[in-house]
Amino acid sequence: MIIEYEDKYIEEVRDLLVELEEYIVSIDKDELDIVGEDYREKYIVNLLNEVNENNGKIYLDIEDNRVVGMIAGAIRKYSEEDRLDYKCPKAGVVLELVTTQKERSKGIGRKLLNKIEEYFKTLDCEYVYIDVFAYNENAKRFYEKSDYHARMHTYIKKI
Repeated sequence: MIIEYEDKYIEEVRDLLVELEEYIVSIDKDELDIVGEDYREKYIVNLLNEVNENNGKIYLDIEDNRVVGMIAGAIRKYSEEDRLDYKCPKAGVVLELVTTQKERSKGIGRKLLNKIEEYFKTLDCEYVYIDVFAYNENAKRFYEKSDYHARMHTYIKKI
C-alpha cells in the first residue's frame, strides 16, 4: 500500500536510506562514497527539508505494517545561469528511490516511481529527472525499462 510519508515511519525510512548508501559504498569503484557518522540522523532531515521547500512529496510502500520502499521527489529549481542556455521546463526530480534488499524485483520500485510521476503530472511538470550513480547497473536498467534515458554524463579522473 502506497501512502504519503508520516513521521511515525522515520526510523524505518532511515534504515532504508542507510541500506541504500551502504550499497552505493559497496559498488563505488572510486571509493569516494561513505556513510558518515551523522548520515543516519541528518540525511533524512535534509531530505525532508528539500521536499518541503520545493513542493515535493515522499511516498512509502507499506507491506505487513513495515516500510519496504520509499521515493522522494521535489520540483526542480533553476538558476539564472541555467536560463541562459536551457529552456528550463517545469520538472520533477526524484531525490531518492529505494526498496529494501529483501523486497527488490517485486514491483515496489515501479509502483513508487509511477506514484511520484502522477504527482508531478498534477503540478504540470513536463519532465522527471533522476541522477543515477554510474556504477549502479541495476538502477540504470530499472530506469531504462521505465523509459528514462541518460542526458548527461559526469566524467572523473584521479590525478
